[in-house]
Parts: sequence; C-alpha cells; structure tokens
Amino acid sequence: MRLYGVVLAGGFRRFAAYRVATAAGVFTNTVFGFIMAYTYIALWDERPRLGGYDVSQAVTYVWVGQALLMACALMGGGFEDELMDRIRTGDIAVDLYRPADLQLFWLAGDLGRAAFHLIGRGVLPMAFGAFAFDLALPGSALTWLAFLLAVALGVLVSFALRFIVALSAFWLLDGAGVSQVSWLLGLFFSGLMLPLNVFPGALGEVARALPWSALLQIPADVLLGTRSGAELAGAYAFQAGWAVVLLGAGRMLQRAATRRVVVQGG
Repeated sequence: MRLYGVVLAGGFRRFAAYRVATAAGVFTNTVFGFIMAYTYIALWDERPRLGGYDVSQAVTYVWVGQALLMACALMGGGFEDELMDRIRTGDIAVDLYRPADLQLFWLAGDLGRAAFHLIGRGVLPMAFGAFAFDLALPGSALTWLAFLLAVALGVLVSFALRFIVALSAFWLLDGAGVSQVSWLLGLFFSGLMLPLNVFPGALGEVARALPWSALLQIPADVLLGTRSGAELAGAYAFQAGWAVVLLGAGRMLQRAATRRVVVQGG
C-alpha cells in the first residue's frame, strides 16, 4: 500500500507543478461560472423552483459544477489519454511487468490528480462565486464532510468509467472515438449543463440512474442539503454500487487484455 501512497502523492505533485496552467484553469472556470450563473438566473426567473431548486440553489449548483469540473473529470481528461497512448505504443508491457496492479496504480495517480484539482481549481472559483452571488452554502461542518465523501465516491466512479474507456484501446488500437463518446455522455448525463432534476419524465429517471449522475448531481444535492438521513445513505449506496460494478468490470477487462496484448507499431 505504501507504493500506491507514493504514486498518489506523485500525482498531486505532478499537477501542482503546472502553476500557470492552473491559474489559467481557475480563470476559465470562473468566467464560465459567471456565464452559466446568469443563464441559470434568467431561466429560473421564468421557471421558479425548476427541478425543485430556488434561484440561490440553482446558482450554487453552477459553482459546484465548476469546482468539480476537473476533480471529477466531468469532461474527461486525466490518465486515460496517457494509458491509451502506452497501449498503442506497446509501453504497456513495461507497466504489466511492474510489481504493482495496473488498475490500482492508475487509480492512485488519478486520486492525486483529483485531490489537487479539487483544491487548486475548485476552491477559488467557488470563492469567486460566493463573493459575487448569494449562494446557498451550508453552515454545518457535517454537511461539508458529507459533501466531500460524495465527491470522493464520485471520483471513484469517474476513474472506473475512464479506465474502461482507456482499456478499449487494447482491442480498438485507437480509443479516441470511445473517449469522445464517453466525454459527450459525461457532459450531458453528469448534470454539468443542466441539473438532472430538470430532465422530464423517463429521460430524467434514466439520467439519474446512470453512473454519471454520481459525479456531480449527487455531490451537489448533498451540499445543497436536499439529501439527508435515509436519502443520503441511499445516495452513497448508489455511488458506491456503481463504483464496485465499474471497477469490477475494469478488472475483468484488464484480465482479458493481459491475456491478449495487442501492440501497434512494435
């Protein structure tokens, strides 16, 4: 376990080294946060209590999305491109010879990445949003802790999804198409564009049942205090259940891939 702790810390330091990129990311998240916040305000002025949120909660949802955009990789981005490239070039053979489990190795590095982005690109946009708007932020430390647990589970689900996408390169050789499809699904079904509570009828039911809802919708609802007691426990069980299922699927794909390694170009 010490090895994976070192990899996690290394993942944090790796992204912390890109200070200019982090500053640019904070600026971008903040600008998009303002654009989406004013869009939500206009929409909620026409449709009060849309999705069960008031205007303040809706605007808070926007800034939670900006805070978790990189931490939960809502638009992709992270280890998967690097892992797919290593599969294409055949460098994955070196990874398989390491005295470390492939899935746990990349998970540890991604947890370090997520931890940095939550702090480096999550806190400041949320602070700017709280300064400029009347956000419905909780005053209870327990609610913040519950939110962080939901975020951690969301990161696990996000990793599991992207790990499966990356492993597709073993069979497709170029997983760019699968990666783009996954990116579009995550953009829509995580609730980044609109809360999933707004989706009507069967579409809303399906969207909330898919694993992407664990990345943003559930953490946001926990922070907004719309889930408590049994509903909160159910939300955690939903996230943990998808994490177990997807990590297990990734484990099976990893075993199948290591039995039939396909190398392109060497």
